Amino acid sequence: MSSDVVKRGLAFIEWLDRLGNVNRRWLVKSEDATDPRYGCIPTERPIEEAVRKGLLVIDKPPGPTSHEVVAWIKRMFNVERAGHGGTLEPNP
Repeated sequence: MSSDVVKRGLAFIEWLDRLGNVNRRWLVKSEDATDPRYGCIPTERPIEEAVRKGLLVIDKPPGPTSHEVVAWIKRMFNVERAGHGGTLEPNP
């Protein structure tokens, strides 16, 4: 694995830390080769793969049912399988 890949991966992890207001120092103990078939740095993932394997957070408005929202998402992104992992009901 090239040191460039390690630097880009570490930059992504540090970016996540900043989003969460976490201040820590990372130490790379070893650099091992990773087969690209098993993943990539999330910010470098092609949009098609992100849609196919990703998670979409929706702030569902009052009115449509959870089933309707899932159906809309399937049509919008042209995917066969989609679902929800919890209630999509609005906050009271």
